[in-house]
Amino acid sequence: MADVADLQSKFAIPGVLGFEQTPAGLVVVRVTTPAAEATIYTQGAHLTHWKPAGEAPAIFLSRRAEFAPGKPIRGGVPIVFPWFADRHDGKTGPQHGFARISEWELTFAAMSGPESDPELHLAFALLPNELSHSLGFDHFRLGYRVSVGRELTLELTVLNDSGSGGAREAAEATKEIGAPLVFEEALHTYYAVADARRVSIDGLGGTTYIDKVDGFNQKVQAEGPLRFAGRTDRPYLNTDSTCVLHDPAGRRRIVVAKTGSRSTVVWNPWQESTANMADMEPDAWLHMTAIETANVGQDAVTLQAGETHSMRAHVSIEKIA
Repeated sequence: MADVADLQSKFAIPGVLGFEQTPAGLVVVRVTTPAAEATIYTQGAHLTHWKPAGEAPAIFLSRRAEFAPGKPIRGGVPIVFPWFADRHDGKTGPQHGFARISEWELTFAAMSGPESDPELHLAFALLPNELSHSLGFDHFRLGYRVSVGRELTLELTVLNDSGSGGAREAAEATKEIGAPLVFEEALHTYYAVADARRVSIDGLGGTTYIDKVDGFNQKVQAEGPLRFAGRTDRPYLNTDSTCVLHDPAGRRRIVVAKTGSRSTVVWNPWQESTANMADMEPDAWLHMTAIETANVGQDAVTLQAGETHSMRAHVSIEKIA
């Protein structure tokens, strides 16, 4: 676990960037600038709050979320890596992988831009750890950049460092020097909405998706906006389109642009599933819509030794009358 005093010494910016520790031992990064405020936990490099100045919070966080070492946080932006949902290779492992429940290291913090509209830039890193070793993942490095301002930018970079440094020593024991790294990834972003029954999403018309609510059948999204009529869980494949989340009850739209991502996952658990989730209040589904920047299923990424891959989401808010 990160040392709060050490983080304060290295990175604190008076009135802008500070650190604290929860009673359970989690380290919290607090951001407050003239342009926006945000909260990030070093466990999972998990952003749980982003509120541009003059706006309602744009990120949903469950009021029943658990904040405990080794437990995933319900809401915010969990980082999914190296598999999406259940592990697919017949081996055991936590749902959505280990990145969201691992302790990340803050490596950089700096401000940029005009004083009236600044951005705070943070960088986090995750290296192989005891949990990843136990799951068979030894030759990776993750970097995560977060830029907090009136707009939010999230960028996840994955390096396959098989055969270099400590990874070489680990690989030699299993004869995996130079082995490819195959992974899925997602920025599992829960957006805050006023009423999920009234939202619509542009940008996915004509796109093939897997309908996980209907037996994992493959379908094609009709042209025009996507609207919810019940529980929805859909990985949309082979798409790099920008999505626009229209929230008329909240009088705004949230624009999610992306690069390095070929999948977009749309999810809302609706009433029936939320009722069975201990870390969600019964009506929480009304106030969230997940649009995930991702590479999953047939869009999984393969990196040869020494290669890197970056996936980026850029989020902005537009007011509507």
